[in-house]
Amino acid sequence: MGIYFLLLIVGFCWAQYNPNTLSGKTSIVHLFEWRWVDIALECERYLAPNGFGGVQISPPNENVIITDPWQPWWERYQPVSYKLCTRSGNETQFRDMVTRCNDVGVHIYVDAVINHMCGANAGAGDHATCGSYFNAKTEDFPAVPYSGWDFNDGKCKSRSGDIENYHDISQVRDCRLVSLLDLALEKDYVRSKVAEYMNYLIDIGVAGFRIDAAKHMWPEDVKAILDKLKDLNAKWFSAGTKPFIFQEVIDLGGEPIKGSDYFGNGRVTEFKYGAKLGTVIRKWNGEKMAYLKNWGEGWGFVPSDRALVFVDNHDNQRGHGAGGASILTFWDPRLYKMAVGFMLAHPYGFTRVMSSFRWPRSFVNGRDVNDWIGPPSNSDGSTKPVTINADTTCGNDWVCEHRWRQIKNMVIFRNVVDGQPFSNWWDNGNNQVAFGRGNKGFIVFNNDDWNMNISLQTGLPAGTYCDVISGQKEGNKCTGKQMYVSGDGMANFQISNNAEDPFVAIHVNARL
Repeated sequence: MGIYFLLLIVGFCWAQYNPNTLSGKTSIVHLFEWRWVDIALECERYLAPNGFGGVQISPPNENVIITDPWQPWWERYQPVSYKLCTRSGNETQFRDMVTRCNDVGVHIYVDAVINHMCGANAGAGDHATCGSYFNAKTEDFPAVPYSGWDFNDGKCKSRSGDIENYHDISQVRDCRLVSLLDLALEKDYVRSKVAEYMNYLIDIGVAGFRIDAAKHMWPEDVKAILDKLKDLNAKWFSAGTKPFIFQEVIDLGGEPIKGSDYFGNGRVTEFKYGAKLGTVIRKWNGEKMAYLKNWGEGWGFVPSDRALVFVDNHDNQRGHGAGGASILTFWDPRLYKMAVGFMLAHPYGFTRVMSSFRWPRSFVNGRDVNDWIGPPSNSDGSTKPVTINADTTCGNDWVCEHRWRQIKNMVIFRNVVDGQPFSNWWDNGNNQVAFGRGNKGFIVFNNDDWNMNISLQTGLPAGTYCDVISGQKEGNKCTGKQMYVSGDGMANFQISNNAEDPFVAIHVNARL
C-alpha cells in the first residue's frame, strides 16, 4: 500500500509536465492561424503518418475584430468571451477537429489567453467573432460575464495603468500588458470562469494548454486555476491523466521574474534556446557550433524536464516577444533547417516545430512595419484554406515548415532515438560537429566555410544507411545520399560547405 501511494503522489506531481503525446511521439507542431477544418485534415493525411505527437492551435475563443490595422494576427490574443468561434472556425468544426485528430493519435494543445481580455481601446459593440456585445471602456463582457469588478485596475500602481517597468514584479503582474484589460485572477469568481472555459475544452478532448502571458500572472493564481481542472477525457487518455501545461514566460535573464517561478505549475517556454541557437548557427559574437557540446542546462537554460523548446515562435519570428535579430525563421531556410535539425536531434527539452504563413515584410529603419499582418485571407477577412501542392508543399502563402522533408524527417529521427543518451560528440574546434543518440541515430553538421571529410564513430550497428536530410528511405531504396557504417561503428562523412543542406542524419529505421 505504502509504495503504491508513493507512486500515486509522484505520478500526480509529474502529471502536468508530461506532454500526453502517444508513446514514441516526441514533438508537436504549431499550426499558427490554421482553420480547424484544415487541421483535422492535416492530422489524418500528414501528421499521424509522420509521427507528429500533437498540434498547438491558435486561441479558439471569441476575440475582438480589429479593422485598423486590418485583422492582425494579434487580434486572436484579445478575448471578448470564452465562446468557441473565431476565424479558425466555429464550435462544431472545433469539436470535429479534436475528435478526428485524437482518433489518429495526434493531440490538441490550446493556446489559452487567460491573463486579460481585449485592449482598453477596443470600443463597444458586437465587433467580435461570435457577435457578442462588449464594452471595453466600462470593462463589461456580458458573454462571460465579467464586469469592472473583475479587473486589476485598483491593484495596478503604474501611472498609465500599463506595465512601464519590467523590474517591478507587481507592475508586470497587476498592470495592463500593452493596454490589455488585466483580469483579477486572485478573485475566485474569475478563476472559476477561466477554469470553466478550460474544463469545457478538456471535455471536448484537448490534451493540454499553452498558458499565454504566464509571466503577467502570479504563479499562485495560475496554480489556483490549474487546481480546478479536470482530468483529460478518458475516451482518448488513460484515467487520471492531467492536462499538459506549458507557460509562456519570457525570461532572457536580467529581470526579477524567472521561468523557475512557474515550475510548480508545469513546463515553461525556454526563450533563451532559440535566441542562443540562432546566434551560434549565424556565427555571431564569436560563437561556434563546437561550443554546443554542453548545450542545454550547461548554457543556463531551465532543466530539460521543465523546458518547452523551439527555434522560433509566432511572436519572435516577426520581431515581437523575445530573442531579437538572432532568431532563425523560414526566411533563412538553409540555416533554419540546420537549427531545427539540431534541436530535434538533441535530447534537451520537449520540442515544438513552427508552421507559419508568409506575409509581405517591409523594413523601415530595421523594423518590419508589416509585422502585424494576419493569415492569408480573402477580401471578406475569412482565412484562406491550406492547399496542398503536388510536391507536398503548401499553397496560399502557407509556409508549412513541418512538411519540409528535412524537418519532417528529423521529427521522425527524434521519435526513433527517444530515450537514447547523447553520445559520441565530435567537433573540429569550429563549426563542424557531430553527435549520436546511443545506438539509434547520428547527425553531422558542416557550418564552416570549407569542405568536410572525416571518419567518425557513430555508435550505430554496421550497415548501409540512408541520409534523411538529402532524401529518405522509400521501400528498399534511398532517394538521397547513402552512408556506410563499418563493423566497428565508424563511417566517413563528406559534406560540402556549398551543399543545399550542409548536414547529414542517419538512424536505424533508415537502414537499407
